[in-house]
Amino acid sequence: MLTQPSQSTDQDTCPTASAEQLLAFCKASADQLRLDILRILSRDSFAVSELCKIVDYKQSGLSHHLKILATAGLVTTRREGNTIFYRRATATSQPSLEALQQQLFVAIDRLPLPTHTEQRLQDLQQDRAKRSQAFFTSNADRFRQQQEQIAAYELYGSHAAELVINNTSAGATVLEVGPGEGAFLSALSGHFKQVYALDNSQAMLDIAKQQVEQQQLSNVQLLHGDTKNAALRKLQLDCIVINMVLHHTPSPAEIFSDLGALLNKDGQLFVTDLCRHDQSWVQDACGDLWLGFEPEDLSDWAASAGLVEAQSIYLTQLNGFRVQIRQFLKQ
Repeated sequence: MLTQPSQSTDQDTCPTASAEQLLAFCKASADQLRLDILRILSRDSFAVSELCKIVDYKQSGLSHHLKILATAGLVTTRREGNTIFYRRATATSQPSLEALQQQLFVAIDRLPLPTHTEQRLQDLQQDRAKRSQAFFTSNADRFRQQQEQIAAYELYGSHAAELVINNTSAGATVLEVGPGEGAFLSALSGHFKQVYALDNSQAMLDIAKQQVEQQQLSNVQLLHGDTKNAALRKLQLDCIVINMVLHHTPSPAEIFSDLGALLNKDGQLFVTDLCRHDQSWVQDACGDLWLGFEPEDLSDWAASAGLVEAQSIYLTQLNGFRVQIRQFLKQ
């Protein structure tokens, strides 16, 4: 008895959504330039124009490569004012591909960037840092006025100080990164054995120095430089505090990495900063490089730096800004 061949169905001939995603994943990872982009995006977020400078590629062509990476779920985007920034994805929309994605990222991160690409990346980060430093050099005498447009110290300082003091031994050696006018140094000096203050703006450091001298904070030592300052590695730090500074830094992820490496075992990092917002006027008015951060951003950067998330406090300001105060532990 003869039987008719079965009719082919769409399900038989078309790949499933998971298979399509796997094909997109394989395509996206099968190109040297795209691997370099993923390596670069492991550190920070970059705009298309910035990536063009780093990899020396035309914007039209690079946008095509970014679209392929986005289709595969390997990069995500966020808007900062009028600019779209790309970042390497921390999760995948296809759970079945999660292990494969993580192994790909591990393999990519073991590969060094070409020397010329690495140099252009460093140059771009330095340009970001110079813009931030130039703003504070020009506006050091108006720091408090600028800061109060976003979140006045009085609204978050006591909460941040309480979290630090209640969770850190009085005999600890503490570093504050970016002390501003030195208001938080007073709280630290009164509770801890030795306090250091680090700032890459000499103009801001001079203002903090006036506060230290006026209040006779004899256990506070001021340091000029950034988180890569070689002198920091000799300090044996038990606690690091960074208040409302991260959104001014050219590379927040690198800050976490640097600070995590400086902490003693069982040391603590306390971060106070803005939650993600859309008020782009702060970039011109206050010198902000970033429009705040999602809580998950800080958690991801901390985990990559070998830090474990602990307590968190969130404060909503009347002007629409929201502040996050976070504690991370080194184990």
